[in-house]
Amino acid sequence: MPMDFLERIEDASFPMAVRDEGDIHCATMLVAAHLIEAVLPPAASGTGRRVAVVLVITPQGRAALRLRRDELQT
Repeated sequence: MPMDFLERIEDASFPMAVRDEGDIHCATMLVAAHLIEAVLPPAASGTGRRVAVVLVITPQGRAALRLRRDELQT
């Protein structure tokens, strides 16, 4: 889940390399939702390993994390 990924990277040091395909997929969705800024790799081609680089969690991303925490507490 993209929000689970966002929670996992919340306290990370940026820029942060992401190599797991599932995490790259989550990063792609979070970029589309404007919750993170990242450099995304081109679509998979051949057997080469893909790497995304998360640059920052946006203010909207931080707000989404706060909202999620608030919802889980109620």
